[in-house]
Amino acid sequence: MNSNSDLISIIMPTYNSSKTVCESIDSVLAQTYPNWELIITDDCSSDDTYALVSSYAKNDQRIKVFVNAINSGAGVSRNNSIENANGRYIAFLDSDDLWKNKKLELQISFIKDNNYQLVYSGYDKIDSNGNYISRIIPPAKVSYDRLLKSNVIGCLTALYDTHTLGKVYMPTIRKRQDMALWLKILKQTDYAYCIPESLALYREGHQSLSSNKVKILFTQWLFYRHYLKFDVFRSSYYFLNYIFYGLKKHGVKK
Repeated sequence: MNSNSDLISIIMPTYNSSKTVCESIDSVLAQTYPNWELIITDDCSSDDTYALVSSYAKNDQRIKVFVNAINSGAGVSRNNSIENANGRYIAFLDSDDLWKNKKLELQISFIKDNNYQLVYSGYDKIDSNGNYISRIIPPAKVSYDRLLKSNVIGCLTALYDTHTLGKVYMPTIRKRQDMALWLKILKQTDYAYCIPESLALYREGHQSLSSNKVKILFTQWLFYRHYLKFDVFRSSYYFLNYIFYGLKKHGVKK
């Protein structure tokens, strides 16, 4: 179980994350699956984030810390961590999110036992203080076309196999980096598959909900038109589906 071929590289970008990053790293240290490395790339934080993550690295050789030469965004930071990763499997955890302690153990069995290339899971939404908001359980599997209609793969829940896919990097765009990455992978394999239980905690921000929704829709439209370079008709088709699935999707509240 602890062979090098089963090493999981955890990709974590940080930027002014001093209030949350320790809790995120602690959730990695608490994993029941021990064969991992945590590759942190700090994006020129102006607070004490770098000092905090460096102190963890001094105490655990599985944690490695890098720093961008200039502030470059989360996509560049994640790609730097992927480039420096040694594991067969790549997983993602942002510096304000958390994992439940059996996340890696369950996912490594799931991906290996079924010879899958990309897997994901459900997750809980929490507020900035860690209070439960709702639970998101995505569909059991997703194809390229289905993902275009709604990004059902939470970045903090994803894990992919580099032996079958190679190292797949995030496009260096400011928004929708994770969705773009899953689409790249789904061009190589028919489906990504879900463990239908919550294995992680996603921390929501403070932004105004109505304002945030408008920005999300605008960003999604630009993603279809500028990044994927879909024409207006095709963009409109997927955009309307995106709105439909967004209205349909809801978390399970307590």
